[in-house]
Amino acid sequence: MIRISILGCGWLGKPLAVSFLEDGFSVKGSTTSLDKIDALENLGIAAHLVNIAEFEEFDLFLDSDILVIAITSKDIDGFENLIAQIQESPIQKVIFISSTSVYPRINKVMTEEDEVVANHPLIEIENLFRENTFFETTIIRFAGLFGGERHPANWFKNGKVIPQPNGFVNMIHREDCIEIIHNIINQNCWNQVFNACANHHPTRRDFYITAKLSKGFELPIFKNEDVYEWKIISSKKVQHILNYTFIYDDLLSI
Repeated sequence: MIRISILGCGWLGKPLAVSFLEDGFSVKGSTTSLDKIDALENLGIAAHLVNIAEFEEFDLFLDSDILVIAITSKDIDGFENLIAQIQESPIQKVIFISSTSVYPRINKVMTEEDEVVANHPLIEIENLFRENTFFETTIIRFAGLFGGERHPANWFKNGKVIPQPNGFVNMIHREDCIEIIHNIINQNCWNQVFNACANHHPTRRDFYITAKLSKGFELPIFKNEDVYEWKIISSKKVQHILNYTFIYDDLLSI
């Protein structure tokens, strides 16, 4: 039986853990909140309190074959400490969840080979994992996340103005995130960097108008921009290498 630990059982990590349990894996999950332990245990997840910023030892949590890192922390010191502990653990494979925010908006389609934002903390953390030879790491740069309780209609509330209305949307549904992670593990696809983003890139204007109207909300307010800045995230690599087809690939129909 494959043993998986998921660092961060939140919006993505918790349903991911449940999906692994359904596939017959042994699953450990972490939270930083004592109040959430019982809820995780009730789902069949072996729950652990883990906060990488506190420099504690996580021996029991890291007693697995694969580690999925699904926390939003950008604590470089904390990650260095975590990596030192992974090196001493049975963990052989790591999936690090990163973000397409590492790419600048320079009005072009961005692939995994393109330039990233200088001094972005996620790139520094990615490199800590990529350069480590004690285990294999695959990095997934997810685009904007939605699904479940995260509905785009709920963003930009209370008259908040939406910038760059003529720019393009880069989004991915939670179910696609989970399936891509499963595919990486099932296909033993390590030492890779993947962008993960739906192929559909409507304008921000069309996307947010559609989202707001779908919930019966008032039309959004857009900022008039003098400078036109955008990026489109390419997911061709993840589709080609994993032979992956997105579940939610029409963002205006969701």
